[in-house]
Amino acid sequence: MISYSHSNELALLHRGAEFFPALVRACEQAHAEIFLETYIFALDETGHHVKAALRRAAARGVTVHVLVDWVGTGHAATSALKEELEAAGVRFACFNPWFRKGIARTHRKIVVIDRRLAFLGGLNINDDMLSDDGSRLPLPAARWDFAVSVSGPLVEVIQAEAVSLWARQQPQTLRRRFENLRRLYSERVQPLHQVEQAALVVRDNLRNRNTIQRALLQALGHAHHTAWLVTPYFAPGRKLRKALIHAAQRGVKVNLLIGVGQFRMQDAVAQSFYPRLLRAGVKIVEYRRTQLHAKVAVIDDQWATIGSSNFDGLSLFVNHEANIIVRDQAFSQDLREYIAQGVSEGVVVSADEVAKFSWGRRVGNRLAYLLYKLVLQAISAGRYTK
Repeated sequence: MISYSHSNELALLHRGAEFFPALVRACEQAHAEIFLETYIFALDETGHHVKAALRRAAARGVTVHVLVDWVGTGHAATSALKEELEAAGVRFACFNPWFRKGIARTHRKIVVIDRRLAFLGGLNINDDMLSDDGSRLPLPAARWDFAVSVSGPLVEVIQAEAVSLWARQQPQTLRRRFENLRRLYSERVQPLHQVEQAALVVRDNLRNRNTIQRALLQALGHAHHTAWLVTPYFAPGRKLRKALIHAAQRGVKVNLLIGVGQFRMQDAVAQSFYPRLLRAGVKIVEYRRTQLHAKVAVIDDQWATIGSSNFDGLSLFVNHEANIIVRDQAFSQDLREYIAQGVSEGVVVSADEVAKFSWGRRVGNRLAYLLYKLVLQAISAGRYTK
C-alpha cells in the first residue's frame, strides 16, 4: 500500500539547466550529510561541477556518500571517481560490480541533503547536451528530462531508502545479511490517513517487486478523462499495455510520448505494439527533436509521477528504481503542460502510416519483440509477461 504524506513542498525541475544549479547550490549549503545515488556519473564538465561541490562539502566536514552503478557509470569512470572522491574524504560505493550479485542494476537518481531537502527524477550526473549511450555525440538540443526537489516529511522517507541501499553495499557478515533481510520482510510502513500530496515508490527485488507498475495500473484503472505518459523506452509487460488499451477504449484520452532514434532494436520493440494501441485509440507521438529521457505521467490533472522508471521490462521487473507520486492539481497541471509542449514538438504516429509498414519491417519489429521478451523473461524469472 502506498503511504502518502502531506505538507511537502515540491518544485519541478526541467532539464539540466534547472536541475544542476539547484543541486550544486544545495550541496554548497549542506551542513551535515549528503547521500547521492545515480546510474551514470560522467567525467564530463557537468560531472566535474557536481564532483567539485561534493569535494568542497567533504572539506567542510559534511559526511558525503556517493553510490553509482557499475554498468551505467562504467568500470574506468567508477575507478577514477572512487580514487578522486575518496582522496577528498567522500565515502564512495559501486552497485553490483562485475554482476557479483546478479543482473540487477540501480537505475535510481536520488540526492538527500541534511535530511531537509531531496532531489529525485530521471536526470543522471552528465552533460545533457551529449548523448548518454556511450557515443558522447552532441545532441541537437538539451536532453528532455525532469527532476523534482522535495522538502517536508517525505524527505525522511527518501533518506531512509537512500541509507538502506547504501548500507546494503557495505561488507557484512552472513548473520548481518540475514538480519537485514528479515527486517526488510517484516517491517510494514503504516499508511497515513491523509492521502494527499506525495509518496515515494521504489522497485527492488525484495518486497517491492511490482510497486511502481502497480501504482501506474491503479492510476490508469481510475482514469476518467486524460492520461499523459512519457518514456524514452516503451516495452512494458502485458498488464500495462492492456491498461493503456482499456483506458482508451472506455473514452480516456491516452497520450503516449516516446523517445526514438537512440537504439534501433528498442524502437522496433516499441513499434511492434503500435497497431493494437492505435486501434484502441491511444495517441502515439514520437519525440525526435533531441534525446527524450523523461519518465513521467499525469492522470486527470490530479495524479502525477516523476522518477527513474522507464515503461519497459528492465525498469518494471529487474532494476532498482525510485519514483515520486504526487496527488496535487496545480503540480499535475504544471507537469502536464510540459508534456503537452513535448507532444506538440513530436511527430504523431498515424494508423495509416503504420499500415504502410513494409512486410519486412513488420516481421523485424515482431522478431525484435520476441527476442526482447525471451531475454527479459530469462532475467526477470518470467515476470516480464505479466
